[in-house]
Amino acid sequence: MGNSAGWIRKAVTCFQRKRLWILNAAFAAGLLVAQPALAICQLVAEAPFAPVMPGEARVWQASLQPDEVQVRYIGHSTFELQTPQGVRIATDYNDTYRPMQTPTIATMNGAHSTHYTFNPDPNIEHLLYGWNPQGGPMDHDITVEDVRVRNIQTNIRGWDGETRRLGNSIFIFEVADLCIAHLGHLHHRLTQDDLTRLGQIDVVFAAIDNSSTLRLDSLMHVLDSIGPALIIPMHFHFAGALQAFVSRASEAGYVVTRAEGPQRLISRSTLPTQTTVYVMLPGGP
Repeated sequence: MGNSAGWIRKAVTCFQRKRLWILNAAFAAGLLVAQPALAICQLVAEAPFAPVMPGEARVWQASLQPDEVQVRYIGHSTFELQTPQGVRIATDYNDTYRPMQTPTIATMNGAHSTHYTFNPDPNIEHLLYGWNPQGGPMDHDITVEDVRVRNIQTNIRGWDGETRRLGNSIFIFEVADLCIAHLGHLHHRLTQDDLTRLGQIDVVFAAIDNSSTLRLDSLMHVLDSIGPALIIPMHFHFAGALQAFVSRASEAGYVVTRAEGPQRLISRSTLPTQTTVYVMLPGGP
């Protein structure tokens, strides 16, 4: 399964690179007209939304290139994604881990209180529940500016050990020629139907706690089945969880690298050719 997924990913990558080359050639020939940029890409040395503590240095991306997505790890399973057109997305939005700025889109999951809130910021334009509080399915497929967000629901276990149907969602973000999936509080291996609906995924945020979500054997099966280029671990609050996952990932032949900070710019041109685990430590809001 893993070899097949890897072959498919390489084939899709070649196709997308060829498509990008054609688009660039079209721009050069004057066949397509570029939209004016809203801002010049620059680095700002001080965050305008929070005081900088003595000795602290913060770098914020003022604007992004059309093929870039900025990812910042807030904590637990909450990430902030920023798109080239300035859409901000917060995953597993909750009362404990929140980005400094109000997100345009916030996704939530129903596992426990660090994955959702009953008191969301009223200024959030699109609040996407990963489960239906009234029971039954909860399907999303929206496009906001330059990002499409959709979900695939999965089951979870309750604290009593019983299955809660459709209690979790995998959220997929399609932006800047990238497909990014946040697995949420995943509790079981994916079916072939799940994988088909996912499509080709480039970047995966995966819970690696080896306890309240998936055990490592099942998690490695899921990651191998998806076949992403980049795996970003999350939800490693249990002692030894990160070390155990890194060991298993290395055994599986994945490259393991550690980030220098809590944020990273991701683009198709910078995706690794070999499946890579990119360990980011939470950086707060």
